[in-house]
Amino acid sequence: MQIILVSRGRKGPKTLDLTCRRMRCKVAGMVLAGVLGIAGLGAGVALAMAGPKDPALGAVGRIGDPVAGQGASMDAVRRDAQRELNALAVKLGQLQAQSVRLNALGERLTQVGKLDDGEFNFDEDPGQGGPEVTTDTPAYALPSALDQSIDQLSGQFDAQQAQLEALNDMLLDRKIESGLRPAGMPVNGYISSFFGGRADPFSGHSARHTGIDIAAPKGTPVTAVAEGLVTFAGQRSGYGDVVEIDHGNGYMTRYAHNSLLIAKPGQRVHVGDEIAKAGSTGRSTGSHVHFEVWYHDRVVNPLAYVRSHR
Repeated sequence: MQIILVSRGRKGPKTLDLTCRRMRCKVAGMVLAGVLGIAGLGAGVALAMAGPKDPALGAVGRIGDPVAGQGASMDAVRRDAQRELNALAVKLGQLQAQSVRLNALGERLTQVGKLDDGEFNFDEDPGQGGPEVTTDTPAYALPSALDQSIDQLSGQFDAQQAQLEALNDMLLDRKIESGLRPAGMPVNGYISSFFGGRADPFSGHSARHTGIDIAAPKGTPVTAVAEGLVTFAGQRSGYGDVVEIDHGNGYMTRYAHNSLLIAKPGQRVHVGDEIAKAGSTGRSTGSHVHFEVWYHDRVVNPLAYVRSHR
């Protein structure tokens, strides 16, 4: 087999004799070289198309880096938000505990102050109302500085608690002071002789009565009209068996003509404690209790005290 190659130039045609072994090897080498060249060219084009230098793939890579960074930033934001929520939860728990203390203190003040039932109900929210006024701020909008608002509310709670505690102390002091002030009758009976000038029951002469006499059957319980300390329990000239109580605030009370003494010197007594039994010992015409009130070492009319109520 022969292949004739015709040229457009002036040169004559060339004849390739494929029957020659040498020629066949030469043609086969040229074909193989052409195939390998084409294959290499295709591989180069493929690598160039798939390489990182391709503009589209490079752009995608550049976009992926910020996304990864934003993911890390979001994780940090979540951690910060969780820490803030934990801190707010702690503060909320403190405010709830403060609210419980304020409610308990308010209920105690209601009892101490003897306020009318229902006037202060700490188990219910206070009533609120008024016309509706539209604003540009939505109702669900949170304060710009929630943490600062909670701190401010906590400070208000602290101030209110301090005020309530001061009021509680004042009411307790007033209650204690009231308990130390004589009030009420020391014995169940009626007033048979008043304070001041009177005719002496034995001589008939004008005399000054330093207390009031309360007629009561012998053995009727005699009770303390205020809290205090028994400073004397025994006999005094003209008084018979007598009990004297110092109330520590300038007041001293005396209970005389008793048939039996129950309280002992140095004993602490409270309002209503039985200290003696009514009788007629000493300078007396019958069973009764001679009751005196002293204020800053001066005897005063006890009538206003026996008619007052605690």
